[in-house]
Amino acid sequence: MTHVDHQRPSAVDFYRRSLDCVHCGLCLPACPTYQALGVEADSPRGRIYLMRALAEGRVDDPQSIRPFLDRCLDCRACETACPSGVRYGEILETVRTDLEQKAPRRGPGAWLVRTLLTHVVARQNRLRLLFALLGIAEVLGLRWLAERLRLLPASMRAVAPRIPPRAERRPLPTGVHRPAVPVRGRVGLFTGCVMEPLFGRVNRATLRLLLANGFEVVVPAAQRCCGALLVHAGLAGRARPLATANLDAFADVDVVINNSAGCGCALKETGHLLGNDRAQAFARKCRDISEFLAEVGLTATPAPRRARAAYDDPCHLCHGQGVRTQPRQLLAQVPGLELVPHDRPEDCCGSAGIYNLLQPALAAEIGNRKVESLAAANVDLVITGNPGCMLQIDSHLRRIGHRATVRHPVELLLPP
Repeated sequence: MTHVDHQRPSAVDFYRRSLDCVHCGLCLPACPTYQALGVEADSPRGRIYLMRALAEGRVDDPQSIRPFLDRCLDCRACETACPSGVRYGEILETVRTDLEQKAPRRGPGAWLVRTLLTHVVARQNRLRLLFALLGIAEVLGLRWLAERLRLLPASMRAVAPRIPPRAERRPLPTGVHRPAVPVRGRVGLFTGCVMEPLFGRVNRATLRLLLANGFEVVVPAAQRCCGALLVHAGLAGRARPLATANLDAFADVDVVINNSAGCGCALKETGHLLGNDRAQAFARKCRDISEFLAEVGLTATPAPRRARAAYDDPCHLCHGQGVRTQPRQLLAQVPGLELVPHDRPEDCCGSAGIYNLLQPALAAEIGNRKVESLAAANVDLVITGNPGCMLQIDSHLRRIGHRATVRHPVELLLPP
């Protein structure tokens, strides 16, 4: 069933909301690009000023402000720091979409990004095929050859993960999964697009964890990509049909669980994306796995794990969703696990979707600061709940030769 988006907020609405910014500057120390570059226009306050000037017709060439908007990671740290409650992420995404509609990017690079996001990442079957082909290429040694011949850009070589084995990439069986213990409730599980082929083990661990704690789990076959990467790229129009499909796919469950901070933030902002009451209702029933389990409580004791571990907050979980204490509360219940603090738990790691591919030098500088903080904590494990963060932190740890491995919280919460 298709629903009209006649209530969807307009660019004018968000221009008005930008006036909430009083230019106090409290966002500047929280902004990773301002920390790295020290340029006012590369701060949230500066970008709001530029976007406001564009809306008021004081910018002759819209392309002149685009580099400053492109360099924003949309990490939402400024929203945490802002005393005025400015919804910076929504303003930025609205302006990016408006720019993309009025003045689409040109050139082969822009075409490739649009094509991959729209026709591959957002379509699970095509994404599965792509990873199958990449897996075959890796087995045949073609990746090694491409690296030796420098056919892969340096930025991609640094962050591109090894393709997991075929068994790990297989999708979860759709339908209803019933626990072997007394049933406490019924939830839907959002499996995501990138989580499945890169972190299939995390999806399976999430399913096992929910079942072990007494929940029936519905994995709808009709679910689609959350659309987060499309929205960040200014392609919100391409994301709306995906969001509408998810409203229908999860219509019969009262709680929708996800294990990816970026996806979870996008799902909770479906009301903003579609602008109707049904989307708002859907957004209210979306929960991160740690948020949900901390609320209902664990009934299955996690397996012992003797290790020093640092929990690192994904931006779209702590800043985007306000979920901070819950993962730590759950990890504190793992027998033998010593949680160690580090200096930059809520700083961005520089991943930000595909930011580390589009802005490799800046992403690397931001990532270096994160990993220096983690390395100083002298831990065996780094625990974080977002696939991009897991990949980015792991690549930087490998680069400096650190022994720590990166794991998702659910992997530590499984019973024996």
